[in-house]
Amino acid sequence: MRKARAKKRVLLPDPKFNNPKVTQFVNNLMLDGKKSVAFSVFYEAMDIVSKKVEDTNCIDVWAKALENITPGVEVRSRRIGGATFQIPQPIREERRVSMGMKWMISFSRKRNEKTMSQKLANEIVAAFKEEGAAFKKKEDTHRMAEANKAFSHFRF
Repeated sequence: MRKARAKKRVLLPDPKFNNPKVTQFVNNLMLDGKKSVAFSVFYEAMDIVSKKVEDTNCIDVWAKALENITPGVEVRSRRIGGATFQIPQPIREERRVSMGMKWMISFSRKRNEKTMSQKLANEIVAAFKEEGAAFKKKEDTHRMAEANKAFSHFRF
């Protein structure tokens, strides 16, 4: 690399739950720089989640849902001798969390509920129960890595 690696920015914890991961999630959820709208959508979704899932804290449900859809391995394409192989590789921690968050948000946007907070809440509850589109994406990623395990010796 020609340039030095960019410095990791420190995220401030969010005002309600005092958690920096929530701020990272809201930053991914935000559209057109409207952070206050994104925070209100997230907090409203957390209220819906707390009503749907009793006997546990809503932030714990969200954290468990995120953990359930966070992938451990991914496949990367590598060209070797004219052929392209899908090579499974472990993912570093920051990328894993980021991928999980982005999957949860993108599959929430594709759901058919009325408001974004309802979509997000239902996707969080589905991921908490180990079902839903984001969890399926993680399972497909792991299945693809398992199927291409024979090419793991090409890892660099």
